[in-house]
Amino acid sequence: MSDSPRHDPKEHSGSTSAGVRERLAADRADTLARMAALGRDFDGIVAANALVAVDDEHDPEGGTTAFERAHVTSLLMQARGHLEELDRALERLAHGEYGTCESCGAAIPPERLEIRPAATTCVACARRGTADRT
Repeated sequence: MSDSPRHDPKEHSGSTSAGVRERLAADRADTLARMAALGRDFDGIVAANALVAVDDEHDPEGGTTAFERAHVTSLLMQARGHLEELDRALERLAHGEYGTCESCGAAIPPERLEIRPAATTCVACARRGTADRT
């Protein structure tokens, strides 16, 4: 870590701690809703397959069914990962560490936080790939 001063999200106009918390909470709610919808989709695929004798290897539609299950599972895993990132961002916000690069300690530009509210690295560190690539 460098000796750079800690970043205060209130320093940027329109980026108060409450505003950041609201944005993160809204993103979290959207992610939870997406996860619920994906869970229903997955359950629907499984239920539809339970009604017929499905042999993924020999059924012409089996490959499609397997792909659909794998695709929904992948999307669900991505959503879970995003939810974990948002929860960590909320923790950083609560501890006054939000908006500070975890790699070098510099301030994360507000434009980056607008696009990626759960970002943990500044642009330079993200380019170098020295952290979690968020």
